[in-house]
Amino acid sequence: MSIFWTIWITTISLIVIIGCAVLLKLASKNSTNVKEGDPMPHTFDGIQELNNPLPKWWVGLFWFSIFTALIYSVAFPAYTANWNGFLNWSSSEQSVKSQAESDEVAKTSNSQYQREMNAAEEKYGAVFKKLAYTESGDYKDIEVIAKDTEAVKVGQRLFLQNCAQCHGSDARGGNGFPNLSDNDWLYGGEALTIKETIMKGRHGVMPAWKDILGEQGVKEVSTYVLQLSGRRVNSIEAQAGKDRFVMCAACHGPEGKGMHEFGAPNLTDKVWLYGGSRKAVEDTVRNGRNGVMPAWGDILGEDKVQLLAAFVYSLSQEK
Repeated sequence: MSIFWTIWITTISLIVIIGCAVLLKLASKNSTNVKEGDPMPHTFDGIQELNNPLPKWWVGLFWFSIFTALIYSVAFPAYTANWNGFLNWSSSEQSVKSQAESDEVAKTSNSQYQREMNAAEEKYGAVFKKLAYTESGDYKDIEVIAKDTEAVKVGQRLFLQNCAQCHGSDARGGNGFPNLSDNDWLYGGEALTIKETIMKGRHGVMPAWKDILGEQGVKEVSTYVLQLSGRRVNSIEAQAGKDRFVMCAACHGPEGKGMHEFGAPNLTDKVWLYGGSRKAVEDTVRNGRNGVMPAWGDILGEDKVQLLAAFVYSLSQEK
């Protein structure tokens, strides 16, 4: 955070705290010399107010809250980038901008986040290694780990913590996020391929064809794609789309069955990543798609990825 925002937030915070103290002081002061319980010398809408000051315990609680806020603001000044307070506490290292910097900072950082991460690694790191490695020190085959109930449960927890935000807690995905519980795979469902996907991530690009095909061409190709998936369509329009499909065959194959090498989906089944309605298909052909699967290798480490891959692999083996 820059010095400007530090000063800005500090000033506003102090104004609010001091303002509350001044307001409480004024509200507690009896400037009319009216005894407690007697009528005040003013009326509003025919109603006369009695002099009933706040209870002393309530006023004391307000003063306690104000003093606590002042102490807290200098003990944990999370809004400043120049000072961590007299307790030297920070939630995390806000200056980190890359994984390399994060790895370096982790060695010396005393932030709460890093302390918790180090404690978790010390406590559970051995568990991950025990489940991921053989007695000889080599990685177990993912297919073998996938049959280990305990290992799969650990992989499931890793999935819920890191992957469920996109793929759902049941791994069935959503619009733009693949379903991992079936046997339909963009890049292949082999155990090592799944691990590679998690470790290195994926970047799938479907180019936009509107400038090349035009609106009529987009409509015709979409009709042919819908026909490939078994839908009843206009046969003349589908034939025109088939003639244009040659441009799509480079990735999806001449029969539209897709290619794992490019992450190009199979268009002959009824599995749709971005929706299978005519509108959705036309939008895909017209404007293209850009899907990103982030790389988790540096974030989780290979031990955890090994268990995570085993869990994902096990989901499709149940089908």
